[in-house]
Amino acid sequence: MVAMKKSVAAMKSKKVIVKGRNSEISPLTGKPKRVRQDRGREAAKLAAKMSKETWLKYQTEAYKNAWPKPSYMAEPRESVYVRDGGEGAYRDQTFEIVTRWTSQTRIAYRPHAKAPGSKSHIRYEKYAKAKTVGEALKLGSYPIDWCFDYEHGFIKVLGGPIRDEPIDISKVADPKKMDPVDKKVYGWFRKELCKRCGLKKDELLMEASWNETMWQRAHRLLSNRYAQEMLDQANKSKKAISQQQVLKVLKAWAFGRNFGRLNVMPDGKDWVWSDTLGLLRDRVGDIHVTGPAKRYPAVVQVLNGWLHGILPAEVKDFPWTSINLNCNYAAKRHRDQNNFGASLIAATGDFTGGGLAVWPEDNKSNGLTQLPSAKQVELDIQENLVMFNGNSAHEVKSFKGERFSIVFFTVGCHAKAESKVKAELTDLGFQVPVSHEKPDKFLRAPAGDPAPKGADKSSKKTLRSWNIKGLEKKAKTFSSKALKMVMKPALKKVLKQK
Repeated sequence: MVAMKKSVAAMKSKKVIVKGRNSEISPLTGKPKRVRQDRGREAAKLAAKMSKETWLKYQTEAYKNAWPKPSYMAEPRESVYVRDGGEGAYRDQTFEIVTRWTSQTRIAYRPHAKAPGSKSHIRYEKYAKAKTVGEALKLGSYPIDWCFDYEHGFIKVLGGPIRDEPIDISKVADPKKMDPVDKKVYGWFRKELCKRCGLKKDELLMEASWNETMWQRAHRLLSNRYAQEMLDQANKSKKAISQQQVLKVLKAWAFGRNFGRLNVMPDGKDWVWSDTLGLLRDRVGDIHVTGPAKRYPAVVQVLNGWLHGILPAEVKDFPWTSINLNCNYAAKRHRDQNNFGASLIAATGDFTGGGLAVWPEDNKSNGLTQLPSAKQVELDIQENLVMFNGNSAHEVKSFKGERFSIVFFTVGCHAKAESKVKAELTDLGFQVPVSHEKPDKFLRAPAGDPAPKGADKSSKKTLRSWNIKGLEKKAKTFSSKALKMVMKPALKKVLKQK
């Protein structure tokens, strides 16, 4: 112990010359101590025109209450590395807000928010005079400052034009005419997205016809990367895709605002987070594979691979051409319009509630509001894979938390799809039905309530359910290679029986 004390004392007194100046040796590391450079701090202290005492008058509870932090700042953050799509220094909600500001967005800054004696105080006192975002930029404040100041309650948005989505250069007619704020926000936002999602800036280039925002493009690429890693791992380990892996892919996926699903929108909403991957018929009648399914194939293969792996033996031939993905909304009571045959549905995420309520005998003979509650069946689709008739009435119960649902279904126009389109679907892992597929192969047609004479009252079910954990215990290995091996003969069967 005495020898150690002498050694430490000797190290304290030892000095070396580093970069032309004397430096003390740290007794803890044995290396030269880092000397903090001035970097303008002393000049900032001299330039301050406000005393600490005066500044403290603006740091009272009354000021803090008048300039609160955003409510989401109190929410816990998930610990994820930035390279894996984590939030980094600032929250996702902050990015969503700040990247929608324009040069004419009106703002107000909290008076004297930053302490005198620091460089940030000098800068803040200058740009805090701004009344618009455009003025703030001219006075030396930048997007990263706006993020910091907004999260700390130093900025209030008073009004003025705010974008529905962040500036997207692929949808700007003449990028040369973008104003300074748009140029600065776009450049900074693209750089931050690349950093967060481990992308190169060229990967964020898009065509206007894709109808994706830069935020969506970045996070969908990240989701696709996760999915590809899962498929590669499945090839090596021979293990089936799990529901937990599906959740990771969905959490990374950036959902689109869907304004077209009017029949499912909760009251008071004019859009929902919803995407369709796979076969679809557009408004002009063209039957094709959706763009996102083509651009992010690994995501589709993971979802299809998971279902292939857990499909119960009694419905192993269940066909589907499309996947509907939904995020964080409780669909109101509705009937799907053009589904063919049965659908399979499951939900995942950290939520409570959110069960699926179905009227399995609904044959559309009664109005949606006239359906008797006694005939309603509620199912837990977080724990169970459920087969139901989407053309019968169904709704989602209220829930709390983050909820994703996945619906595997067949579109009514599947038989009219061209052979090359069916081949595309098969490559993505869809189990494409033959043209003469019977819609009641797995579920009988609903009898109605009350059931009319001659209605189908056979023993075949109108609703089926299987526990997901039980299915995953018996899950087969379905890697991307295995999917192709299984689907090739299936495609031949589809094309042969067209």
